[in-house]
Amino acid sequence: MPDVTLPHVSSAYTQVEETVVHAVLWLKLGAEAVGAGIIVLGIVVGGYLFAKALASRQTADFTAIRLTLARYLALALEFQLGADILSTTIAPSWEQIGKLGAIAVIRTALNYFLSREMKDEHRTAAEHHVQRRARQQE
Repeated sequence: MPDVTLPHVSSAYTQVEETVVHAVLWLKLGAEAVGAGIIVLGIVVGGYLFAKALASRQTADFTAIRLTLARYLALALEFQLGADILSTTIAPSWEQIGKLGAIAVIRTALNYFLSREMKDEHRTAAEHHVQRRARQQE
């Protein structure tokens, strides 16, 4: 039996497919824009805290500033990774999927190491805080 495709079904399918592709592209763009905005916001906040520390001559320890910036970067990486995942839903070729997969692996690794560094810095800052309080009570 020959494969018969009805013209109106094929046309409707194509229209729905194009609509889904456009919607995913807009979502991807939105996720990338949010990620970029978070990075900019993190730079502004980190820069403000850095300038404030320089102005007050408290330049001995920038851990709090680094942790603040790291939190913004980690959140931005999550949005960027989400955008990459959206891209794979409409990727036209295996080459494109491979590139996106490599980007996703790199961003995931960056996020992992950034999160680990934040935990280490937070633990170190907490230990220093406890030591300072112990010295103050002596």
